[in-house]
Amino acid sequence: MFIYMLKRLSQSIVTLFIVVTTVFLLMRLLPVEGYLGDRYDKLSVEQREAMLQKMGLLDPWYVQVGTFYGKLAKGDLGTSAIYRKDVPVLEVIAPRVPYSVRFGLVAMAFSLVAGLAMGVHMARYKGRFWDRAWTGYIVLINAVPSAVYLLFIQLYGTDLFKIPLLFDKYKFSSWVLPTISMALGGIAGYAMWMRRFMVDELNKDYIKLARAKGMPSSAIMVKHVMRNAYVPMAQYLPAAILATVSGSIYIESLYSIPGMGGLLVDVIQRQDNPMVQALVLIFSSVGILGLFLGDVLMAVFDPRIKFVKSEGAR
Repeated sequence: MFIYMLKRLSQSIVTLFIVVTTVFLLMRLLPVEGYLGDRYDKLSVEQREAMLQKMGLLDPWYVQVGTFYGKLAKGDLGTSAIYRKDVPVLEVIAPRVPYSVRFGLVAMAFSLVAGLAMGVHMARYKGRFWDRAWTGYIVLINAVPSAVYLLFIQLYGTDLFKIPLLFDKYKFSSWVLPTISMALGGIAGYAMWMRRFMVDELNKDYIKLARAKGMPSSAIMVKHVMRNAYVPMAQYLPAAILATVSGSIYIESLYSIPGMGGLLVDVIQRQDNPMVQALVLIFSSVGILGLFLGDVLMAVFDPRIKFVKSEGAR
């Protein structure tokens, strides 16, 4: 078990290194205005060259990568060039982290509870009205671009429920629509997979045997079907984390939430390259951490997974 986790962790670290390095190098291909900000037009060519040399942007790419990781090891993500000129990136991001974390965790918890309950309901009433109704919801969420229905929810939900259009940290009602919006994709995903796994379990021989012995349907659902169907769901935790992260980028911007997602959209528009680089690093780390946790949880919950090769395996 320990060796398996260590192997997965090392793979995650290598993946994160490749992603961060690739993003770092791609950022160096962008115009230098994103590093000099509003000073660019005020500087002569010689002054620009001198500032770029001081920032290390004229060094060979491998030197720049080494310098970047050296600063990263010390917790230095650079300074903002445009958004908040010459202010450390961590100082800009720190106040926004709690908003993204709160919305993300609440949305994930809500999507998990609602999605699993929906999937159980669909499997239990397979082929009936509610199964078809919830299937329609899943198809809608997956077929329609999220920007369309999220904008629809914001425009009409605020009027229907008399909720503020934009986020206000002092009004609890303004937290409702953004949280629900972040959870919609997760609900559909969990419900779809839970239904699938439960239907598979219901068709297995041990369930037929339990029914033949006269075991009540409710006991079969709780003790056998649901219990075994929960195990494969662990591997979809990464998808839920990635969906929440990607969804928060648009939703935080849509509702003017002072989180990291809205900040990323803002600094991309302003071409603040150091800020973009730092935020992409954070989002990538969260996504890869989700993948690692999904692998570990799958191994912990499912005893059928083997951590070593059996003898004679090729």
